[in-house]
Amino acid sequence: MKNYRELWEQLTPLYDETEAKAVVRTVLEVRFGLTLTDILCGKVNDLSAEEGRSLEKIMQRLRQAEPVQYVLGEAEFAGRRFKVVPGVLIPRPETEELCAWIVSEQKPTDGNPTTILDIGTGSGCLAVTLSLDIPGAAVSAWDISQDALLIANENAKAWKVPVSFALQDALAAPKDSMKWDIIASNPPYICPSEAAEMAQNVLKFEPSTALFVPQSDPLLFYKAIANYAIEALIPDGKLYVEINPLYRNQLEEMLKNVGFIDIEIRKDAFGKDRMARATRPCQTEKS
Repeated sequence: MKNYRELWEQLTPLYDETEAKAVVRTVLEVRFGLTLTDILCGKVNDLSAEEGRSLEKIMQRLRQAEPVQYVLGEAEFAGRRFKVVPGVLIPRPETEELCAWIVSEQKPTDGNPTTILDIGTGSGCLAVTLSLDIPGAAVSAWDISQDALLIANENAKAWKVPVSFALQDALAAPKDSMKWDIIASNPPYICPSEAAEMAQNVLKFEPSTALFVPQSDPLLFYKAIANYAIEALIPDGKLYVEINPLYRNQLEEMLKNVGFIDIEIRKDAFGKDRMARATRPCQTEKS
């Protein structure tokens, strides 16, 4: 049986030391119930022969650069654990920050539910979290992937929240009478030219349709979402989106041209422009 150091050193060709240690600690905690104290006290060596074989199978997958979240079948988001599988985007800390921003701005309601739409829900982490953390929220969520919707629905059931999921392409939003207080989205926003700078575990294993947008139009999804939202939000309703810092200025200009006001860009924990909020005015005049 390998000790903790020998385990994380296997991953240093892929990750720096801090991240390699974190990946191994996550495996030992989630799959084998070991606390950090247990790990540092050498209790990895106390695992049974069967547990040792299971650990080696996990390490083999990790050495192939498979994300630990897929190996374990779950990821943490906003202090909760969500099921994830290959083909479904792994929740990101930046999206947690977007979620926290939305929650922080909600005021007590007059008894009517706060209607929220999550466009491109993936694992459902954002929709489920908003449903749990905003009292009286009535949350719906779209995704173009049937596989993602199956996982999102499982996560909603696991957390016992009544999120309404629908198979829907964000680029072909319905023209209906539905009105929302909030529309939130973490759409694809990475251009293919940025792939060279991305980690191999992301490129090899995560769904490209949830990550990449055509090089010719990096704002493709934002334009579609903004044009839908300017009509579908209630007056003074809010649009919240995760953004690509490279296109911050173009995004802000586009939102203004569509008719949004009070546009605010916020930085993430790493100091990058990562989130935007825009308000539908009481009267809209689309340009």
